[in-house]
Amino acid sequence: MTEVLRELAPQVLAALVRRYGDFDLCEDAVQEALLAAATQWPAQGMPDNPKGWLITTASRRRIELWRSETARRRREENVALMTPPDPAPVPAVDDTLTLLMLCCHPSLTPASQVALALRAVGGLTTAEIARAYLVPESTIAQRISRAKQRIKAARARFRPPAPEDYGPRLAAVLNVLYLVFTEGHTASSGESLQRVDLTAEAIRLARQLHARLPDEGEVAGLLALMLLTDARRAARTGPGGALVPLAEQDRSRWDRAMIDEGTALVTRALTTAPVGPYQMQAVIAAVHGQAARGEDTDWREIAGLYELLAAVAPGPMVTLNRVVAVAEVDGPEAGLRELAVAAEDPALARHHRVDAVRAHLLERAGDLPAAAEAYHRAARGTLSAPERRYLEVRARSCASRRT
Repeated sequence: MTEVLRELAPQVLAALVRRYGDFDLCEDAVQEALLAAATQWPAQGMPDNPKGWLITTASRRRIELWRSETARRRREENVALMTPPDPAPVPAVDDTLTLLMLCCHPSLTPASQVALALRAVGGLTTAEIARAYLVPESTIAQRISRAKQRIKAARARFRPPAPEDYGPRLAAVLNVLYLVFTEGHTASSGESLQRVDLTAEAIRLARQLHARLPDEGEVAGLLALMLLTDARRAARTGPGGALVPLAEQDRSRWDRAMIDEGTALVTRALTTAPVGPYQMQAVIAAVHGQAARGEDTDWREIAGLYELLAAVAPGPMVTLNRVVAVAEVDGPEAGLRELAVAAEDPALARHHRVDAVRAHLLERAGDLPAAAEAYHRAARGTLSAPERRYLEVRARSCASRRT
């Protein structure tokens, strides 16, 4: 049931905003409808049309909220005259991409655009968004609140975007889809390594966007990156949902059709459009996809691509991935030297993945006591149960081998 509610939430919000226009009030109403569903459906059973139930319930709640807000500003008799009509029939159209474009309105700062869209369209919690940004949760809450106020003040219209609307919003739209996919690919918390509902929704919206902008290289690059990455999904977990690292995955379980589609997409984009960060990441994923075995991976090419990516679009995770690639090419000691420099970045301070990479490199270098300690630190820092279990297993393995 939780997955159904997560999938339908942005569609229901889009339907209400298209009908009523007031984003802030509609989101409050949708949240209350989701809460009602979570309370009632387990006892009464899921309705035959869950989306219609949620839209109807949210519409009624929105009317109640609207009446309450209006009553504070107008006399009671005027409120009665202004009562909106009963909810219209549930629309069949999917407005999620339109909602995403609204969240990326030019009146918002880039950070606010992404935070609001991740909340409204991606269905991520404030805490999940904060972890994606590596910033305090209170910061994200303030961004979302300010963004909704700006949307209201700008009187932004909910309508399908015209071709000229994409330009000033495209970077934020792509960033949102990328972050939604990333959270789905490796969930930042919880019992499951992956959240297929998020990866599937990100791919679905990326396909819609690519269909509208077929010549936009970065749109094709992002879709290709998603397909090439998601192609490995079945091999990333073992029995009981245990994490399986890339080098140990059974590559016969990789989805070759998705790899072929992603490779074709990025190959075409590279020859027809300016090269951007998403295309570069897609090429890295394609290099991994072409290796029949882990030892066949062209790490030198990957290291070079991460060097270029770090120059074009630097970021904490790009830095860590480049360190891993350098270690594969030049050895774990070289990787540890690079990591010592990278760890000085405040964005990476106390991030559990720094300790995880350090532990991996120390283990390869033969320093098992230090590796075990670093694995333990990384395990304590992650909120993902599969990651924690994997890191604890590695720590015990290093500890047992040193005695």
